[in-house]
Amino acid sequence: MKNRLVAMLLLAMLGLVGCATKPTERVVLLPGADGKVGAVVVHAQGKDVDLSTAYAAVEVGEHKLESRTLNEQEVRRRFSAALDAQPQRAQSFTVYFRYDSTQLTPESNAELDRIKTALVNLPAPEILVIGHTDQVGSDVYNDELSLKRAVVVRNILISVGLPGKLIETIGRGKREPLVQAAKSLAEPKNRRVEIKVR
Repeated sequence: MKNRLVAMLLLAMLGLVGCATKPTERVVLLPGADGKVGAVVVHAQGKDVDLSTAYAAVEVGEHKLESRTLNEQEVRRRFSAALDAQPQRAQSFTVYFRYDSTQLTPESNAELDRIKTALVNLPAPEILVIGHTDQVGSDVYNDELSLKRAVVVRNILISVGLPGKLIETIGRGKREPLVQAAKSLAEPKNRRVEIKVR
């Protein structure tokens, strides 16, 4: 009787092990916000599958390697939970400053109003404010000026209700010019603050 029970348990366990298969893995290539698509190569079971069009997909199982193209609606239906769990795409804004000043240009004042409205509606954004200068002046002076510009923008964002603890400021001085220019040229596009939001 005892041997029979052990044999039945072993058969049941073998049956369960036989039923246990590797789950199917799926890879779907999604387009970027601009509609452009990169490329991915999936290597499985000794084969390569190239995905290079929007919504191209491959399913890999224990004895299965199947590629096909889905459509946007099917991807949304099948993977809505995963898509909804993705972090928001980073946003980036730029405002410009007057020469040797922490005062915004008139155009950037108007742009900052639009930026404030966009940011206030985001739930718990992480904001990085990066100040820059043109090439004129010493490194030390430009480091200080770029940080002051970043702090000015940070304070404006705080004034509309964004929590200061979510806003980091850094000054890059003249290290990362937007436009390459001679050291004696005060290029206006380099006198800027970038606002990066996640």
